[in-house]
Amino acid sequence: MKLQESTTIDLIAAVLSEAVSHVLEISTRKSIACAGTLQTIPKLIMRPDISCFVQLSGDFNGLIVFNFNDRTAVKLYRSYMISMGIPEGDLVKDFTSNEVTDSIGEIFNQVVGDFTRLIETEFGLSILRGQPKVLALTSAITLTIDADYHENRRLAFSIDNDRFQAELAMEQTKFTRLPDFQRPS
Repeated sequence: MKLQESTTIDLIAAVLSEAVSHVLEISTRKSIACAGTLQTIPKLIMRPDISCFVQLSGDFNGLIVFNFNDRTAVKLYRSYMISMGIPEGDLVKDFTSNEVTDSIGEIFNQVVGDFTRLIETEFGLSILRGQPKVLALTSAITLTIDADYHENRRLAFSIDNDRFQAELAMEQTKFTRLPDFQRPS
């Protein structure tokens, strides 16, 4: 990746997109598509029916929110469980069940783990993260964060034509490669 061509949050969003696609394709054995458009948004919103969020801290601070409608959440859950060998007849169909929310939390714990590994590999930066929290919602919740996050982006994904979104907020920061320097002889 070339740092000069994109803003820092856009680079981080590209890393997040790669982590989401990679982990979900492996864990669900389904094709995951990411829209080629990155949206700039004024704030993060946790939307119905299932929302998952995780806070980032360390060399930079931020927040990631994933939003799913009920059908997409259940599809991710069922695909994930079937790929692990669980019989389809044993799976729940209600998006508010603990099995669905727990599975979404586990899947996105893996996504955020891959994301942090990619950030460390690509940029040499360390990110600490909490455990993703998952909520079944009947109405939207706007997150008002007591932090200085001025940069917000939304990515749109689909699995079998069912869509879901990832939203990313970061503190204002700019990544610049350290110029080469050698100590004089």
